[in-house]
Amino acid sequence: MIQFNYLLQIFLAVFLLRSATQIYLTWLNISYLRRHGKTVPEIFRDVIDPEKLKTISAYTVDSENFQMMTTLTNQGLFLAILLSGFLPWLAKTITLWEYGPIVSGLIFFAVLSILIHLLKIPFGLYETFVIEERYGFNMMSFKMWISDLIKSLVLVVILGGLLLGLLLTLVIHGGVLWWIWAWMFVGGFELLLLWLFPVLILPLFNKFDSIDNPGLEDRIKMLMEKVGIRPKGIFKMDASKRSKHTNAFFVGIGRTKRIVLFDTLLASHTEEEVLAVLAHEAGHWKKKHILRMLIPLEVVSFVSFYGVDKLLDWPLLYQTFGFEEPVAFVGLFLIGAFFSLVGFFAQPLESAISRKFEREADHYVLELIKTGEPMRSALKRLAADNLANLIPHPLYAWFYYSHPPLVERIERLSQPVGRKQIAEGRWFSKKKEKKHGS
Repeated sequence: MIQFNYLLQIFLAVFLLRSATQIYLTWLNISYLRRHGKTVPEIFRDVIDPEKLKTISAYTVDSENFQMMTTLTNQGLFLAILLSGFLPWLAKTITLWEYGPIVSGLIFFAVLSILIHLLKIPFGLYETFVIEERYGFNMMSFKMWISDLIKSLVLVVILGGLLLGLLLTLVIHGGVLWWIWAWMFVGGFELLLLWLFPVLILPLFNKFDSIDNPGLEDRIKMLMEKVGIRPKGIFKMDASKRSKHTNAFFVGIGRTKRIVLFDTLLASHTEEEVLAVLAHEAGHWKKKHILRMLIPLEVVSFVSFYGVDKLLDWPLLYQTFGFEEPVAFVGLFLIGAFFSLVGFFAQPLESAISRKFEREADHYVLELIKTGEPMRSALKRLAADNLANLIPHPLYAWFYYSHPPLVERIERLSQPVGRKQIAEGRWFSKKKEKKHGS
C-alpha cells in the first residue's frame, strides 16, 4: 500500500513544481510571442515577410501547446502508475513466475515500456499527420510512419534489453563495487553506439549517397583539411522523404566519422551557405566541445551510480510506493524517477554550456572563412525554412535553448571584426554576453 510519508510528499512537491514550471514557461513564451511577434525583426526582413511571420507564430504556438499537452499526459500516466499500486502488483505477478531477478527485471521494464509507447502512438500520429502536415513539413506516408515505429521498437528492445540485462547482472552479481563496473560499462556502451550509429542504425531509416556535386565535395574536403578533419565520407541523406526540415551534422567517431547533409539543405542553400554551416560544425570539433561536454557528464554519471548504490537497499524507498522489501529492478526504476526530476532543474546549466559552445562555433566560422555573411545568410534561410521562432521569451530561451536566439547569433556575426581580433579570439570577449539564448 502506498504510504503518504515525507518521501512521497517531497517527490510529489518536486513533481508538481516541475509540471508547473513547464506550464508557466510555455505560457510565458506563447504570450510573449503574441505580444511581440507581429513585427519582423529588421535583420530578417530580406527573407521573411509579415505573412511568413504569421505562419511562424502559428506553428510555434501549435507546436508548443501540443508538446505541453503530450508532456502533461505522459506525466499524468506516470503518476497514475506510480500511485495506483500497479507497480507492486506487476512486480509480484512477475516474481511468481520464478524467472529469476534478471529476466523478471527485463519483463518489468518491458511492460512499462509498452504502456508508454502505446500512449505515444496517437500523439506521434497527430504531430506528424496534423501539425507537421498543416505547415507543409510532413512528407511521410502512414506506411513509412509505421515502418519507422517498428524499427525504433526493435532497436529499443535489442539495445535497451542488452543494456538493462547487463546492468541488472552487475547489480546482482557485481559485488560491492558493482556501481563502478556499471558506470564503466554504460560509458563504453555509449561510445560503442556513437561509433556504430552512422554505419548500423542511421541506414535503417535513411539512404546515404554522394552529394552529386563534385565541386562542392572538393570544397568541403579542402575546408575540412584546414581544420584537420578527415571524414570517411561526405553524404547526402534523403531527409525529404520524411520532412522538409533542413539540417546538417557530423556523426560518428574514429573511422566512422562522416559529414551528413540533408538533401533539403542542399536544395535550398547556396554552396557558400553550406560551407559556412559545416565550418560551424567543424568549430565544435576543433574546440573539442564533445569532449568538454562528455567529461562533466561522465562525472555526473559516476556520482549518479554511486547514489544508486547507496539508495538501492533503502527500505523507505520501497515502502513508500507499496513494496514490502527491496527489489533491485524496482529500485532502479524508482531511483530513476527521482533523478529525472532533479535532472529537469539542471536543464538551464546544460543549456548555458551548450549556448557557450555554439557561440564559440559561430566565432570559429569567422576564423575559418574570414567572413560572417554566408553564415548569416544560412541562419536566415534555416529560420525561414524551419519556421523557427524569432522572438522567444528570454526566460524560456535561458531555460531550454541549446543555441543562442537567432537574432542574437546573426547580430554577433554582423559585427565588424578585424583579422587580428579573429586570430587572437578576442571578438566575443569584447562584446557583453547576454544572459539568454536559443
